[in-house]
This record gives sequence, C-alpha cells and structure tokens, in this order.
Amino acid sequence: MRHYKVVRLLDLAKALASNAEGLTLDEMAHVLGANRRTVERMRDALRLVFPNVEEVSDGRLKRFRISGGLDGFMQSPSAEELAELEAAADALERGGAEARASTLRSLASKIRSAQRPSVRRKVDPDLETLRDTQLTASAPRVSSVVDESTLALLREAILSSRRLNFYYTRSDGDARRRSVEPYGFLWGQAASYLVGPEEAKSDPVLWRLDRIEEVALADYFSGPPESFSIDAYASRSFGVFQEERRNIRIRFDADIAPAARTYFFHETQEMKTLKDGSLEVCFAAGGVLEVARHVMSWGGGAEVVEPDELRQLVISELEKVRARHAADQTISS
Repeated sequence: MRHYKVVRLLDLAKALASNAEGLTLDEMAHVLGANRRTVERMRDALRLVFPNVEEVSDGRLKRFRISGGLDGFMQSPSAEELAELEAAADALERGGAEARASTLRSLASKIRSAQRPSVRRKVDPDLETLRDTQLTASAPRVSSVVDESTLALLREAILSSRRLNFYYTRSDGDARRRSVEPYGFLWGQAASYLVGPEEAKSDPVLWRLDRIEEVALADYFSGPPESFSIDAYASRSFGVFQEERRNIRIRFDADIAPAARTYFFHETQEMKTLKDGSLEVCFAAGGVLEVARHVMSWGGGAEVVEPDELRQLVISELEKVRARHAADQTISS
C-alpha cells in the first residue's frame, strides 16, 4: 500500500495525457474517485516534477493537460536538469576545456529549441534562478586544452579507427611529426591527454592535448585490441602518469580524518580508522610524483607510511620548497 500514492499520481498523469482538451479539477476528481482538495495537491505535485503540465481555459473553466502524451511528459527536461548541464559546461570552460564546453552548450541549445514554447515559459524562471545561484569555483588550470576543430578531428579519428599525424612538442622542447593510433581520451584536472601507441609500437602512451598541433587524418587501422580498456589503463595510475604500481599507504591525523574520508583517492583504495582517530588509506597505483604532491596539499596532517620511495620523494620536494623560499628571503633582505 505504500506505493498507492505513486500509482494514483501516475493514473492522473495518464488521464491528463490522454485528453487533448484537458480535464477540470472536478473531472479529475471524478476520474480518480477523490475529493477536489486531494486532486489539487496531486496536480501541484505533477507541476513540481514535470514542466509540461499545461493550463488551458475555455472561457469559464480551467482545464489541465499533458501535451505530447506521456512520452513528452517523461522526457521533457526539468529546470534542474538544464541547470546542471549548463553548470557542467561552465566547469569545463573554467577548467580550460573550452572545446568540450562548447559541445555541451550546443546540446543545451538543441534541447531548448526542441521544447514547446509553453514548456519553455514554465521552465525559464526556475532555470534563471538556478543559473544565478550556482557557480563553479575557480582553480589554477592549463590556459587552453585544445581548440574545437582539433578536438573534432581527434574524435573523428577515434570513431572511424584512423591513424593521426601531428606535430608533438615534448616538455624538453623537442617537436617532431608523429603517427599515432588513437584509442581514447583521458581527461585530467591539470591537463588532458590522447591515449594511443605510436606507429610500429604496441604500448599506448599519453599525448598531452595542448602539445598537439597540425593534426591530419591518416590511414585506417584495426582499432584498439579487444583486451584494451581505457578504465583499466587509467586505474594503473594516481592521476594520469603511467608507472609500475606501488602499494601506497597514507595516514591522516584525527583532526583531518573526517575530511580525508570524503575523498576518492583511487579505485583500489581501502580505508581504516585507527584507535587514535587517525585514518589510513591504502591503494595500489603508479604516478608517485602526483601522489607526493597530493600528500603535500594536506600540509602537516598527512604522512606517507609506505613505500619509502614515496616518503623520500615528499621530503625531497619539501626541501626544494623550503630552500627556494629561504633563498628568496635572503635576497629580499
């Protein structure tokens, strides 16, 4: 019986969707065998969840209907859904992924243009309010990931299994023409990458998107091997750097343990609360430099327990920071 109210609400939805002229409150009450006040509450509930409940007037009475049948009723996006789509586009843009943000904005525009004018009029006030009350916080980022035309070519190559020829500039300044079999993308917070092996090689590697230039489609290839999974490839690392996995254990002090417990560090993570209230997080991953820098972001509240390689790397990075700031202070004084 606990589902009875939901069933009744769906019965009302069916009735409003099956009548082109709409139903008055009294007619709805008759269909459901309920009193007028109950029907008013059910009508208001439908309006909150679905935007395409229309109110029409025949000059004397108000009628209510669901235009487009139940398919339109179930598929019409709400203000909340549209606001989340726009928020995702804003977050991508603030993160330097202007091309991906443009794709989402194009999708939002298509959805809006497909809505009936009456539905748009109902959704717009709530959508405007949600726009004005949410914002993605700014953070340091790569200034530009890749332009829209380049990203389109990369996606076309993946969809059609075609090799890519492009100039790639390494961090040491070496720029050469490469031929790469594209397997997919790995989107990172600081930078994003194309995943795939160079021609005549079998192991996929990472190609930073902002270092790819003069892209051209080349010949067809057979596609990634069946054993390749972008999820499995990404899970080998902490972040994006691909290295041999290490067993990593980090201990967070009791005062920051509640905050650390809310973090998702890695797919293989296990958490254990110790007697003193501190938290230990264990996982297996490569990318020790990224792990070290993340540990440093917690200040003195986080400690690397193992491996010793990672612990020494944290100490080395902290020494570099200390030496740099001490040197700057000496110069300024």
